[in-house]
Amino acid sequence: MTAVDPALRATRTACPYCGVGCGVLATPDGRGGAAISGDPQHPANFGRLCSKGSALGETLGLEGRLLFPMIRCSKGSMERVAWPDALDHVAHRFAHIIKRDGPGAVAFYLSGQLLTEDYYVANKLMKGFIGSANVDTNSRLCMSSSVAGHRRAFGADTVPGVYEDLDEADLLVLVGSNAAWCHPVLFQRMLANKQRPGARLVVIDPRRTDTAGDADLFLGVKPGTDTALFSGLLVHLADSGALDRDYIDNHTSGFEDALARGRSIAGSTAATALATGLSEQDVAAFFQMFGDTPRAVTLYSQGVNQSAQGTDKVNAILNCHLATGRIGKPGASPLSLTGQPNAMGGREVGGLANQLAAHMGFTPPDIDRVRRFWKAPRIATHEGLKAVQMFEAIARGEIKALWVMGTNPAVSLPDADSARAALKKLELFVVSENVVSNDTVNAGAHVLLPAQAWGEKSGTVTNSERRISRQRAFLAPPGETRPDWWIVGEVAKRLGFGAAFDFHSAAEVFREHAALSAFENNGDRDFDIGALKLLSDEAFETLAPVLWPHRLGDTEPQQRFFADGRFFSNDHRARFIAPEIPALRTETTAGRPLRLNTGRIRDQWHTMTRSGSSPRLGQHLPEPFVEVHPDDAAKTGVIDGGFARVVTDYGQCILKVVVSERQQRGMLFAPIHWSEATASAARVGALVVPFTDPYSGQPENKATPVSITPYEYVFRGFALSRAQLDLPDHVWWARVTVSGGYGYLFADNADVTRWSSWLRSVAGPDLAEYRDFGGGVYRAASFAADGIETCLFLGPARDAGDWNVVTDLFAAGALSDDQRRMLLSGKSMDRLASAGPVVCACFGVGRTTICDAISAGAGTAAEIGARLKAGTNCGSCIPELKRLIAQTGTAAQADQQRKLTVAAS
Repeated sequence: MTAVDPALRATRTACPYCGVGCGVLATPDGRGGAAISGDPQHPANFGRLCSKGSALGETLGLEGRLLFPMIRCSKGSMERVAWPDALDHVAHRFAHIIKRDGPGAVAFYLSGQLLTEDYYVANKLMKGFIGSANVDTNSRLCMSSSVAGHRRAFGADTVPGVYEDLDEADLLVLVGSNAAWCHPVLFQRMLANKQRPGARLVVIDPRRTDTAGDADLFLGVKPGTDTALFSGLLVHLADSGALDRDYIDNHTSGFEDALARGRSIAGSTAATALATGLSEQDVAAFFQMFGDTPRAVTLYSQGVNQSAQGTDKVNAILNCHLATGRIGKPGASPLSLTGQPNAMGGREVGGLANQLAAHMGFTPPDIDRVRRFWKAPRIATHEGLKAVQMFEAIARGEIKALWVMGTNPAVSLPDADSARAALKKLELFVVSENVVSNDTVNAGAHVLLPAQAWGEKSGTVTNSERRISRQRAFLAPPGETRPDWWIVGEVAKRLGFGAAFDFHSAAEVFREHAALSAFENNGDRDFDIGALKLLSDEAFETLAPVLWPHRLGDTEPQQRFFADGRFFSNDHRARFIAPEIPALRTETTAGRPLRLNTGRIRDQWHTMTRSGSSPRLGQHLPEPFVEVHPDDAAKTGVIDGGFARVVTDYGQCILKVVVSERQQRGMLFAPIHWSEATASAARVGALVVPFTDPYSGQPENKATPVSITPYEYVFRGFALSRAQLDLPDHVWWARVTVSGGYGYLFADNADVTRWSSWLRSVAGPDLAEYRDFGGGVYRAASFAADGIETCLFLGPARDAGDWNVVTDLFAAGALSDDQRRMLLSGKSMDRLASAGPVVCACFGVGRTTICDAISAGAGTAAEIGARLKAGTNCGSCIPELKRLIAQTGTAAQADQQRKLTVAAS
């Protein structure tokens, strides 16, 4: 199924993180690891990688991997079984439930990190042969509003532009996208374009993110008002003579209705400013920029999509591009920035419950076409349940069997506590996974099926610009792991569908997928890769990155869509959509006076299953936090560096507080990444309201009513260990991978004397200790082979010790006598000065080192890069470098002024 080159040469593959789709060169070291670098020949990244991609080599270990099938036995524990027994059990239980309750009683929940071939086989089984469309994906939480917006406007889920447009645009508009952190390779491409004379960047976001640091204009809109802003823009375009009337008249319909609705929402610059919370001057500046710049690209992401009105937001943006004919042309298009590595591939094979394969829908002609191609005995004839509704149906007992593949819904779904509780009600709960434990597995999985991970599996993914790339195996599959397509196919065979699932390789699956895309497709459907349907196994193995569509007979793939004005609706016209008047689904109250916005941070990914295993990625922001504007901090009594209880009507978390003027008044921001496995009280998904968009089914992750109150801890501390620890129940903690083991940052209110007995229970009695129980200080360490085995530092407030110094000592291995003597002081020695918290994760450069370079004369990010390499890879740390330059310069000026004042006195 997968072959690994025994010569250990570099393998061209694709990154498993975001939708940029970067090419990666992976050179295995023969010991289960690999050296990672960017592929200079891949057109998505031309050799550049972000911090996460650069650290992929640190994530290939087998600790915590699920290596064998397991079934929950009568005693309640999970026990290893043989593959045939596991597959027989899954097929038997599915067949029993389907026979008793019908196909609507079973469901699949898939992942944007599956390969296209995995997605294809799973959808074929559920929709074509089981006969239910209850198969959805975590991409529903990510990009489904873009899908719905595309389908409403274009007649198909078509991305019009390509990445080259980022190089050629004179105006780049980022909406609801912190691309500097979430799509850094593309953002560096945008910044390179911005160096051209006349090129400008606009950032629209409630938060002043690092992306906004390079903007010519930042528009800090009120949450939920994107539709008002772009409705106002449409009105301005009409009133200022900036419309492309020929394009509108010849290739679109519905313009007058959309314009009339725009006038009712935001009929003037002043009305737009009032609706969005912006200044009239800034609104006018944006309108003029867009109206005067034919080569404009609007890029949008989660801030637009993750909304109960996300589809309307997308269509409000698309309306402006259609009205000006700026679509599918070099440097002029809307572009959805996809969140996951294969969200697009999943959309191609019908990974969403309201789609059939190959971008077909649940219309009678499409249903019949797919039925005949698959020879499907009982094809689904109507849409299935979308993700949030699927889990609500599980809670009601309507869905009795669920198969989750490669995702962690107990953390990532909104109202995640309810989702986790629902999983416990299932009669059959199957999980295909890489890891033996996560929040979803621990919610009561009955069967665990070991799937191959990145580096072991082989197939294709599609990125945000419709480019199909190969993920190739470069490591031998460990244990008894198998590809997901094989696992699903084996269950299909046991359900009696063997002839339709007799696949022997990913290449065979891909060929069928390509053939379906071309089946009875004479240019009437956008997705067509018929030119690839006859690829040999060898040609599939060497397939270069390729855009779709690539129709049979075409010498080259088509670059862009819609410049010719031909769309995929019945009349081949685009549709202007009149959006609903924008209004958030929830209201703030005296008890919930703020709104919670959730999202990603720079160096982590989803629920940290992979990224959390990299020591370097955990050092930038190691603890779960909530970001608060200074005015709101003053009103609520929370302080920077303290703790706060964050509460919604659905759940609560305890998070570290970061007070920042970059946060909008009335808004909180908290990252989504921490789970029950990595922190004690930071499952942010449990806070999120489960309201969804009526068209896309995507939940509102950006504006949940919330309250925040201080939460006091007397003691702070940290522990380091070569093995994972179970900390006492009374402790707030967050786990982070460090070089050589695991770190735990914690806070506590219990008697400090308890820690001595706890540490002896996990580290043994042979401890070097420093005790000052009266002062609330306790420090201790155990050693093995002259290195630290386990250590703990605890004290009031910030007196526990220097985390950075001790983690450096922990990673150093054998310590000198002086280092051992100094260890329990928790302070640095001259020969081991702390580099400070990591700022540049790509090269592991700490804040102290950077500040020293600034003090020594490095006055720009480029000069810091020349001295330290910081910021010279993905560039996502450059905004922080600029802030440090400003802060260090301000501090130096203040110090100089103080010295002058002292001298004068």
